[in-house]
Formats: sequence, C-alpha cells, structure tokens
Amino acid sequence: MLTVVVALTANTVLAILKSLVAAVTGSASMVAEAAHSWADAGNEVFLVVAERRSEKPADQRHPLGYGREAYVWSMIAAFGLFAVGAAVSVIHGVQSLGAAEEEADYLWAYVVMGAAFVLEGISFLQARREVRRGARSAEVSRTRFLDQTSDPTLRAVFFEDSAALLGIVIAVTGLALHQVTGDPVWDAIGSILVGLLLGWVAVYLLRRNMAFLVGQVADPRIYDTVLGWLRERPEVESVNTLHLEYVGPERLFLVGSVDLVGDDVESAAAEELQRLEDHLEERPEIARAVLSLAAPGRPPSVGHVYGNNATG
Repeated sequence: MLTVVVALTANTVLAILKSLVAAVTGSASMVAEAAHSWADAGNEVFLVVAERRSEKPADQRHPLGYGREAYVWSMIAAFGLFAVGAAVSVIHGVQSLGAAEEEADYLWAYVVMGAAFVLEGISFLQARREVRRGARSAEVSRTRFLDQTSDPTLRAVFFEDSAALLGIVIAVTGLALHQVTGDPVWDAIGSILVGLLLGWVAVYLLRRNMAFLVGQVADPRIYDTVLGWLRERPEVESVNTLHLEYVGPERLFLVGSVDLVGDDVESAAAEELQRLEDHLEERPEIARAVLSLAAPGRPPSVGHVYGNNATG
C-alpha cells in the first residue's frame, strides 16, 4: 500500500505542474506528459481500491474471498492508462505534426521535467526495493518475479514508474531537438513515442491481469513445497493429483486427491482428509484446500505446471 500511496501523491503533483507548463508552452510532448501523469494518478486510485477490496474476508457468497477483485480493478487501471494516456498522447502528437511553430520559453518545462524525474525516481526506487525483496524471497530473478508475481499493484506501479521515467527522457529529448533544429516535428514525435510507450505498458498489464482472472497456476516453487509437505505426511500413501490456482494476491485455491495409508472406513478417511485440509489452510498462502480420495488404480499425475508448460 505504501508504494501505491507514494506513486499517487507524486503523480497528482506532477499532473498539475505538467498541465500548467503544457498550457504555457503549447508543447506536444508536455501535453503527452501531462496526460501521462493524470492517467497514472487516476490509475493509482484504482490500485488503492484494488488492494482494499481484495483484502475483504471470505463470506458465504464468496468462500474463496475477494482476492480476484485486485485483478479486476487493476485491469480497469491498465485500460485507463491506455485510453487516457496513450490515446491522448498519440492523437495530440499526430495533430501537432503539421502545426506551425510557436515561440515559447521552455525553461519551466525543463524545470518541471527535472522535478518530475526526481519524484518519479523516488516512487520507482520504492517499488524496486519491494521487487528486489520479493525476488530474493522467491529465489528467482527480478524480471521473472515481476512477470509472475500475483500482486498486480506492485507490478503496475513498477511498470508505470519505469514508463514515466523513460517518458520524461523522451519528452525532454523532443523539446531539446525542437529548440536546436527549430522544427516542431520533433516535439510531436516525442508525444507519439510517449503514447506508444504507455500503450505497450497498458497492453502488457491487461494481459497479465487477464491471466490471473482466468486461472493462473502457482509457480513451481510453491507447488513443490506443498506437494512435498503432503508426501511427507505419515497418513498419506501417495498424492494422485494436485492443482494450485491463484484466487488473489498471494492467495491460492488448492484441489487435490490422495491415497491414504491403510484401508480405513469412509468416515475415518473423511476425518483424515479434513485434518489435512485444516493443516494446509493454516499456511498463509492457502485460501481454501479441498482434498478427495484418489480413484482406485488410477496412476498419479502430479507434477508442477507453470504457464503453458508442464514438467514432470
């Protein structure tokens, strides 16, 4: 939540400053940057809502909790980034390609861009620290952690801040080339490039949130940990099937079938399965566990599945 609040505060301040400078200079790149910051500020509001809604406890109507709301609100935020930031930047840049050059003092534009780089940098470093911490805990690279993390707000803030920093560099370059060459087309190109950058980030975030909404399986590290725990239980003869699917940030729904030791009557087996489910749900990442008895004679089919690749 701290990362989102820092980003929201920074983007709101920057949106106001960039809008004022864009009005004074008429720069296409500054209009793009203002649209970018307003889109980011609006997106952070959606991300705050996403975090709060997803933390609601499970109830009778939603026994797996409300975790998936995080992906719904994050998708709305990503679409806003595309519709507001990308579309406005590209359209304004295209319209400015044939516009006549206007005399303007870009000093304040450079000042605001410099301040924006500092503020966006602070927000980016906060997100980067959380990514580094998460990657170290998961024992994976930062790139893989960012792509596969079940926390949509962290991923959104990191990529939005990264795009903001790169967008500032593009906008300043466009302004500088406009001043040096006297050709306003560079400023317009800067606006278009910022819009395309925002569009790429928005599409990427939409794709990742959609993957979690339709059913993203747990990464192999978590899968193997749970599978190993079940296999080590003295009452478990073998694990036949096991499926772990995200139902929210760092929250998993577990479904599996096991073969129990011995040949207990049905009531005793049911009690044994319930005890196993209760133990599994004591793990903070397991929102719900449902186990059943394996079908007699059916060979085990466990193995971790990640993305579209299955490995035994």
